[in-house]
Amino acid sequence: MNENLYAILQSCFPENPDAPCLILPDGSQVSYGSVQRESARYAALLASLGVQPGDRVAVQVKKSPQALFLYLGTLRAGAVYLPMNDAYQRHEIEYFLGDATPRVFVCRPQIRALAEELAAKAGVTHLLELDDDGRGSLAEAASSRPDQFATVARTGEDLAALLYTSGTTGRSKGAMLSHRNLASNAKVLHRYWGFRSGDVLLHMLPIFHVHGLFVATHCSLMNGSPMFFEPKFDVKRALALLPRATVFMGVPTYYVRLLADPDFKRELCSNMRLFISGSAPLLTETFAEFKTRTGYTILERYGMTEGNMFTSNPYDGERRGGTVGFPLPGVSIRIADAENRPAEVGEIGQIQVKGDNIFRGYWRMPEKTREEFTADGFFKTGDMGKRDKEGYISIIGRSKDLIISGGLNVYPKEIEEMIDAMPGVFESAVFGVPHTDFGEAVIAAVVRQKNPNGAAASETDILKTLKGTLANFKVPKRVHFIDELPRNSMGKVQKNVLRNQFA
Repeated sequence: MNENLYAILQSCFPENPDAPCLILPDGSQVSYGSVQRESARYAALLASLGVQPGDRVAVQVKKSPQALFLYLGTLRAGAVYLPMNDAYQRHEIEYFLGDATPRVFVCRPQIRALAEELAAKAGVTHLLELDDDGRGSLAEAASSRPDQFATVARTGEDLAALLYTSGTTGRSKGAMLSHRNLASNAKVLHRYWGFRSGDVLLHMLPIFHVHGLFVATHCSLMNGSPMFFEPKFDVKRALALLPRATVFMGVPTYYVRLLADPDFKRELCSNMRLFISGSAPLLTETFAEFKTRTGYTILERYGMTEGNMFTSNPYDGERRGGTVGFPLPGVSIRIADAENRPAEVGEIGQIQVKGDNIFRGYWRMPEKTREEFTADGFFKTGDMGKRDKEGYISIIGRSKDLIISGGLNVYPKEIEEMIDAMPGVFESAVFGVPHTDFGEAVIAAVVRQKNPNGAAASETDILKTLKGTLANFKVPKRVHFIDELPRNSMGKVQKNVLRNQFA
């Protein structure tokens, strides 16, 4: 049996090759038959360039149908797909090319000169272009290739993708994801989230990241259903397309922006089956307001680059705000203490994960890989969490965000949840900065509500409220008000930026 991820996805495509796969912003459609033919052309092109199974294909382009063809074609050719955020600049590109040593680099025309310089330095054999509209030397070269290609046989252990972690602290690491890693997670999510005939996905996520490239796209392809393939999230486009969709996946920011638009009303969602949120924590306020406004309960889930999805609130059953639900089928999760022993119910510990979805290790970092796995094979996520008596898991924060003040542990999320619930506060981030007496001082950055019903939140009021509720060592030394929290492309708050700003 060919365990190539593409072969598994293709086995789920509709029998009718004219069935729509992608619905584009101009109203045109790309059929499943076209996806097969175009991905064959891209695979044939890569093979003609000397790409061998296991070779890396680095890609830094905007979202387009052609970018998706390239991803699928890379799988078919047996190569390893390396997506890169199009916002990356010289330093990041130089590091990724030098570390991954790809045979092919596909870039946007706007950075051609820089790409030539860095590709030559890294020994990249071929440099091709793909512009934001899906045109360029890559698409032109692929158009002349045959539209039939025998998908290269791969085992489940062979690498399918190489995704670099965000690298907010220290050296960015390349997570090696195998065909089995990706296929196992796609099958579980497709089943767990109840994908069915008639589903239509509204796809507004980028495709350089796990959420948009794997979670969203794989679920739709495995279901053989169409997706509105939008270049980016846009509120007005979302309002226009929601009545024609059944499933929407987004980061919390998308839901906040929908709720901020007065035209976002319950009737627009009448055809929807499921709203999913991930990539960053969803505020309980957003969770509750969305349910009140639409009647729908957002399903929040949890995962990371190193293994796609780990947990999910139930499709059938209570979805609890502030939690990420239960371990997915086939995934084992352990909340562990410092000695890797299971923590008690309600006790905070490190989240450790095991399953077929967990990555093979970090690219060319065997020692780092060994460090991140326990002796019995659990991956140490670096996230802190707890499990309640019903089994729902809550994320408390990253272990590196743990603040040790005066020798005592302070978990930022506990304080953030209290600040977020205060009048006049939209959201907050709590972090530690160096302090001569305490080692670290607790600091809060707060974004005020734009139109508070009462007086604007003040530092005095926030600190007074916290002092009446929390142990004194947890109370922030200072509260700074800012216009918005710094976030990365997937909506995660960048506390390292805040630490540097307020140190």
